[in-house]
Amino acid sequence: MADEAKAKGNAAFAAGNYTDAVRFFGEAIDLAPTNHVLYSNRSAAHASLQQYTQALFDAEKTVELKPDWSKGYSRLGAAHLGLHHYDDAVSAYKKGLELDPNNEALKSGLADAQSAAARSRAPPHLGPSSSPFGDTFSGPEMWAKLTADPSTRAYLQQPDFVKMMQEIQKNPSNLNLYLKDQRVMQALGVLLNVKIRTPTSEDMEVPDAQPSPDRKRPAEAEPVKEREPEPEPEPMEIPEDEREARERKAQAQKEKEAGNAAYKKKDFETAIQHYTKAIELDDEDISFLTNRAAVYLEMGKYEECIKDCDKAVERGRELRSDFKMVARALTRKGTALVKMAKCSKDYEPAIETFQKALTEHRNPDTLRKLNDAEKAKKELEQQEYFDPKLADEEREKGNEYFKEQKYPEAVKHYTESLRRNPQDPKAYSNRAACYTKLGALPEGLKDAEKCIELDPTFAKGYNRKGAIQFFMKEYDKALETYQEGLKHDPHNQELLDGVRRCVEQINKASRGDLSPEELKERQAKGMQDPEIQNILTDPIMRQVLIDFQENPKSAQEHMKNPLVMNKIQKLISAGIVQVK
Repeated sequence: MADEAKAKGNAAFAAGNYTDAVRFFGEAIDLAPTNHVLYSNRSAAHASLQQYTQALFDAEKTVELKPDWSKGYSRLGAAHLGLHHYDDAVSAYKKGLELDPNNEALKSGLADAQSAAARSRAPPHLGPSSSPFGDTFSGPEMWAKLTADPSTRAYLQQPDFVKMMQEIQKNPSNLNLYLKDQRVMQALGVLLNVKIRTPTSEDMEVPDAQPSPDRKRPAEAEPVKEREPEPEPEPMEIPEDEREARERKAQAQKEKEAGNAAYKKKDFETAIQHYTKAIELDDEDISFLTNRAAVYLEMGKYEECIKDCDKAVERGRELRSDFKMVARALTRKGTALVKMAKCSKDYEPAIETFQKALTEHRNPDTLRKLNDAEKAKKELEQQEYFDPKLADEEREKGNEYFKEQKYPEAVKHYTESLRRNPQDPKAYSNRAACYTKLGALPEGLKDAEKCIELDPTFAKGYNRKGAIQFFMKEYDKALETYQEGLKHDPHNQELLDGVRRCVEQINKASRGDLSPEELKERQAKGMQDPEIQNILTDPIMRQVLIDFQENPKSAQEHMKNPLVMNKIQKLISAGIVQVK
């Protein structure tokens, strides 16, 4: 059921229905609350809705559940970046790159975060901005340029256009809200001095910008009045029973210190004697119980350790002790249960105990132990479940359902096959095909990449990945994938057909054969691509684009540079510029 909800969420996300995606991923999380991928996917959906606070919560949960997964840090960086927590974003992306140094998404995110951080620390006259186009919209020069250009002059008589441009000038990141309005695209081209193609169809509907809440000024502190000195109280006589209680507590502390000294010397029997005496003298300090439990743990007496931890938790709650002390007792109990699990093969009691400890106090050491226990449980399950023969049988069942176009059922059998043998590239390839049929493109892409990782010579893996990128309209990336596959299988017809389809789509943009709707869609997608933004804001590339319009001879020289040509081709493919 969780997989079905997840597949629905992926399909909704791929279709741009981010609100539905959030709902479906939430349903999946309710059914599988420890699945880190579900939190990651919901974080991405929240970020797409610009709900960065919720995206941050899910990203933090992702990293908590799977701290060695690089994509979790990508989600975390994106959420921090959306909240303008630039230093935190940089830190998150760097942690991700420590795990996966060649991850292009993390590299791109780190560059964006560092750039944003630098702008936020820039001197006031430079105008820090959360958008790469910040300087483009600054000052009165913007209105002067729009008034001087005949293609945008008339727009200034339209109140909704003026309002949009004011919102963008106030906060350049609002540009993303209005990319589908052809007037805004035309204005951006005028301000960048770049010819941006715009369709001739009617203006698209423009979403309303959300106003930022007013900030209240903190109330001024009232001056503190000087108090007149109070007379010192006369010393009170301490009652006999209270004096005895204090003496017993003091003696208990001495016993504890003696027990600590013996523990450090690994004289465990003596340490237990001192801690036991401390417990008899003072039953209101649960640290005596947790210390004795630590000794039992070192001695391998796990049942005695657990008994002392349970007593400490029970007594601590009666006394309303510090949450940290209760959490310590639960963590120690969990550690004993992990030791016992190595024989019993049951890590679930330890996992539940660590989770309870974290509800009392979020201690990094407890979290680490929880992750280790969950990892050990997963590895044990995989070892017990591993069966290549049964994996092949499940894959064949999946193939039968795929032929009958029963894709959800096929996904279940391919998933079971991978549980039986997680190193089978064919199962990943087949499940990627199912996800593609279901419209769950991100999941399909992930499986295709895993297939290639397991077997870099398997041509079908490249075909799966290229097809998904093609459906996502990432034609440049799809072309690269097909070409990489052809290095391993030069005569593969599916890969050759894929190259042909990609070239046709890329050339379609070059020839200006895109319909108005296709052009709008490509431009909106392209303008949100960090790579496209970097190209348009690069001073060198802006000069190149100006030369294309005003100095054809210089443009021909630029085209001889393969790096420049590659960037121009990306702009053409994205429908941003047209070269005639």
